[in-house]
Amino acid sequence: MSIEILPARLANQIAAGEVVERPASVVKELVENSLDAGATRVQIDIERGGHKLIRIRDNGSGIGKNELTLALSRHATSKLKSLDDLENICSLGFRGEALASISSVSRLTLSSKPKTQEAAWQAFAQGRDMDVQVKPVAHPDGTTIEVKDLFFNTPARRKFLRTEKTEFSHIDELIKRIALSRFDVSITLTHNQKVVRQYRAKTDPNQAITRVSQVAGKAFAEQGLHIQSGESGLQLHGWVLPVGSANTTQYTYVNNRMMRDKLILHAIRQAFEEVSGAQELPGFVIYIDIDPRQVDVNVHPAKHEVRFHQGRLVHDFILQAIKQVVVPLQGEFATNQAPTDDYQPSAFIEQSSYLSSNDSVQHDYPKSQLQPIDSQSNGFTSHPSSNLTGSGGGGAGRASQPKQSASSYHEVNAFYQGVSEQQAAHFDHSVSTQLITDESATHTFKSVQVLNVNKGVCVFTQQQQLFCSHYKYALVDYWHAQIKELGNLEGKALLLPVRVNLEKADCELIAQQQSWFTLLGFELVIEKQFVMVKKLPTCLYLLEVSAAVESLLEACKKQLNELQAWLVWQLSCVPERFYESNAFFELQTSLQNNPQTIERLTKKAVKIGLEDYLTQLN
Repeated sequence: MSIEILPARLANQIAAGEVVERPASVVKELVENSLDAGATRVQIDIERGGHKLIRIRDNGSGIGKNELTLALSRHATSKLKSLDDLENICSLGFRGEALASISSVSRLTLSSKPKTQEAAWQAFAQGRDMDVQVKPVAHPDGTTIEVKDLFFNTPARRKFLRTEKTEFSHIDELIKRIALSRFDVSITLTHNQKVVRQYRAKTDPNQAITRVSQVAGKAFAEQGLHIQSGESGLQLHGWVLPVGSANTTQYTYVNNRMMRDKLILHAIRQAFEEVSGAQELPGFVIYIDIDPRQVDVNVHPAKHEVRFHQGRLVHDFILQAIKQVVVPLQGEFATNQAPTDDYQPSAFIEQSSYLSSNDSVQHDYPKSQLQPIDSQSNGFTSHPSSNLTGSGGGGAGRASQPKQSASSYHEVNAFYQGVSEQQAAHFDHSVSTQLITDESATHTFKSVQVLNVNKGVCVFTQQQQLFCSHYKYALVDYWHAQIKELGNLEGKALLLPVRVNLEKADCELIAQQQSWFTLLGFELVIEKQFVMVKKLPTCLYLLEVSAAVESLLEACKKQLNELQAWLVWQLSCVPERFYESNAFFELQTSLQNNPQTIERLTKKAVKIGLEDYLTQLN
């Protein structure tokens, strides 16, 4: 047999074998085109499960008359121009073969009108060579695509279609997934001229949960735990239901593209298994936003899977983020299910750190070019945190796990607070001790008002007398002045929010006092039975997170109702290591430049008598 070029229709029908699997596949391609065109309203009309009619209307940018013919041609698209664009895909569609493939196995008409065009035009392809005919038509701004009699010319494909009910159920599920990918778009779905789904646009991010509960079930509004982690270039947000929830709706998205990716699902499953044991996964709606250059979406015919350039980093990032919101089903939603032996209702979440091959601790989450702090990770080891005593405790940990040492707590906390080796050195580096060692010291005292010693201790001269004091006596007034000037103290963000489990009454108590400690630099998200710590005051950053929350809870129980009292409490919680850090060294500079510093230091200063030493010099 000789080699020949295939006719255009046959070539398109072969391509349709990948693009057009069933009516839902047609709906997916056409709705994604509408979203890429900037539509804010999309209406999907279906008749007989898509066998007879699929109509998509939108108010997008439309297609000009001169481009209608190209729109129905193979490999014709407005979304890519070069290879560089292929490596930085921001649109849902990009291959430019959907319309041509669909038109080859159906009777397709395309009507469109851009806002800048006076009249609307309609195009349709017919004949062996798929010649495109264009004619004027009445149509508002936007585009309408009608697909009639799907697979009418390929009986073999048509007989594999399921019943009208089954095919529409696939379309219905698809529209649900699309509705969760774009909260800002109004979507209406009709079947046999009856409205089945109607999702109104939710432009306010705070209203997103309304659509999530409408699509995925009310359980997400009643029980769902919101999660938001990461930084620019790699972020994760969404909602997760408690372990044991009867709702098992599970949706994942990458850059607003619906996904069923194995790597993402594996990371989520592993997160639940490590915290709650082997149980059926509850429902979740997870969104991953990543630099388009770090992910390849052109690896699956239906674009259901992607390939991350740094798959291990993304996997571990998802794992750590999801572990923060894995909790058991409790309260009025709990069932009579007995908890498994693998689940440990400890007071505080299991925390983790990365260990290298020689067991040296890497105090940071593995980074890529998207996250500029240099660090490497070669494995994962989990360390259940031991139960804390006092009012912050809410249960016992696993009896089989040894109690962590103080150093282990530091390792775990350093991981979650994003302290890399370089950053840890930033906090651990002692301020150079400045001592009087020679005759030039006399001249130094005449020119320097305050001389820093170490660990916050300083010496200064006043009225020809030498005094010793500590900077902590100046901090409260300094903080007070900063709050008065800036509105609040600046907090330091954790790399990943850390969850701390508390009793419901304790969470309510903390919520009542939230306005006070927000002024100090804390940023907490308070849920019914735990708090998510996002920021800590700089002076408390070296504390173990759960210990900081426990101290905060103790302060809330004291019902402190004045800013001065809260500042005194914060000073009492500052660890000694803070006074040896470069963070404090930078603060010293501000204190020294403050004319009130000497006055504050003098109140608690100790006079240093030099008479005996001067006598010995004679």
